[in-house]
Amino acid sequence: MSTFILIHGAWHGGWCWEKVKYILEQNGHIVLAPDLPGHGEDKTPICDISLESYVDCVCDLLDRQQEKVILVGHSLGGLTITQAAEKHPDTIEVLVYLSALLLRNGDSRHSISDSEPSGSMLAEYRELNKKEGYSTVKEQGSEKVFYNDCSDDDILWAKSKLVPQSLQPMDVPMSTSKKNFGSVRRMYIECLQDKAIIPEFQKKMYTELPCEKVIAMNTSHSPFLSAPRELANHLIFLSNPTA
Repeated sequence: MSTFILIHGAWHGGWCWEKVKYILEQNGHIVLAPDLPGHGEDKTPICDISLESYVDCVCDLLDRQQEKVILVGHSLGGLTITQAAEKHPDTIEVLVYLSALLLRNGDSRHSISDSEPSGSMLAEYRELNKKEGYSTVKEQGSEKVFYNDCSDDDILWAKSKLVPQSLQPMDVPMSTSKKNFGSVRRMYIECLQDKAIIPEFQKKMYTELPCEKVIAMNTSHSPFLSAPRELANHLIFLSNPTA
């Protein structure tokens, strides 16, 4: 059996993995889905949140594991797992990017904005508070951007849990090397109905930084809500050393 560490993306928390976590655990796996600083139940102030604090949170978990883990990052969580792999490559069996940011050395989320394929609905519904250093998503927009194939109950539940997102992690360039990050196997799960990180952008990233396998899901940005069993099955498959 495998150990999975599931890392959420912007505005979300470890709660978003609840369904997938349950299914993986029912299959005998160990699953950790932490709240990164300032997310979920963690009350770290916006001013103290950074990409480094996200990475430190994950690395603390990695240090406590007895075996190599499957490290999964969703959306913005892709940046976190990339930098965690750079710091602790020997503790990770495989990296899985779920409709996630997969950036090359020297790139940041903001620095690649000009080359990002157009079509994301996120810019239309995101509200920036540059003075306080955070962003939010308009309530009427989150369903369209994140949850366009989810049940009404799941949408209401998820919307009630979204929190402001620190802008700082978006500005930090990736700092990776072939020796560390480059030594870890990486896989990509693309979401074909994604309105936040559109399929064209996902493909651009996993083409520029190739992955061993690319699996497609015909879902929105949130398959952990709309297709948790399919997602869990893909994760189990990718955890196999011969995948």
